[in-house]
Amino acid sequence: MRLPKRGEKGFTLIELLIVVAILGVLAAVVIPNVGRFIGRGETEAGETELSNVQAAVVAMMVDNQLSSLPTAVNVTATKNMSMFPDTTTNTSKSPDADGDNFTASDGGGYVLYQHDINADGANTSLVNYTATQFTKGTYICDASGTVTQVTTGYE
Repeated sequence: MRLPKRGEKGFTLIELLIVVAILGVLAAVVIPNVGRFIGRGETEAGETELSNVQAAVVAMMVDNQLSSLPTAVNVTATKNMSMFPDTTTNTSKSPDADGDNFTASDGGGYVLYQHDINADGANTSLVNYTATQFTKGTYICDASGTVTQVTTGYE
């Protein structure tokens, strides 16, 4: 190997080729794995949202002392939790856990977002069982409260 002359700077062609080859090998290993992680994250997000909606339905049923939902439940897939799972206009809801009648304005059905419940026995307030009104996925629910995810929202 010769010593560089004064003012000569840089890399040899072989050094540059070795660096490019190493970068090529790293890219060939990393890029397919990143694609797999992205797909897995979307699948897990859909599963997590389904689990959250199912837990919200169970909490709403427990709060309202329901062993099953009233006659008409949501058989049309929806993302709107203020219309899910039961949107019947049943004006004779059972009293809440404190024995007080429902008086808020969410309508007659049992819903997960802006549901009327008398939390303290004196003041009627609206309760949100889900964090947001709209979800990414669409859901249906049967009378027993079992939620089925129709779409994940990541298709």
